[in-house]
Formats: sequence, C-alpha cells, structure tokens
Amino acid sequence: MTKNDIINNITNTTGIAKKDVNAVVEAFITEMKNSMINKEDIFLRGLGTFYIKHCATKTARNIKENTTIIVDARDVPAFRPSKLLLEEMK
Repeated sequence: MTKNDIINNITNTTGIAKKDVNAVVEAFITEMKNSMINKEDIFLRGLGTFYIKHCATKTARNIKENTTIIVDARDVPAFRPSKLLLEEMK
C-alpha cells in the first residue's frame, strides 16, 4: 500500500476532500520524521511503537576481498507492534 492508496482510502471512507486528507497525511508523516530525528519514541495505541534502535560498532567481513571491516555505530528506526495488532493479525 502506498501513501496515495492511504489518501484515497481515507477520502472514500470519510468523504473529506482529497487535498485536505493529503495535507493531514503529509503533516502526520512530517511530525513522525521530526520525532524520530530527535530520537523520540512514537506510541500509537492499537498500532505499535516506532523507536530508535542503537546498533553498536561491529566487525564484519568482506567476502569478495577476504578482509575484515568495521561497521560504525548507528541509530536505525524500528517498529514494535502492539499486542492488539498482533492478535488481530492471527
């Protein structure tokens, strides 16, 4: 499902104008991105939690050149579904 599909589904379900739904969805996505950039968790009841996971520095192997390389530590976005969502998906 794409962002456009979501906007169309909301428009068809609610009857709200597509440009208004688009503005709300864009604002929602912008807020989520800003929160994650600021390393804030996002809790959406019934859906789950978006959070920042820290990956420590590690050693990896380059198979083609048969050498070891160091992968720098980094923060990556992650998602943990809520119990309610997991139950509904069964």
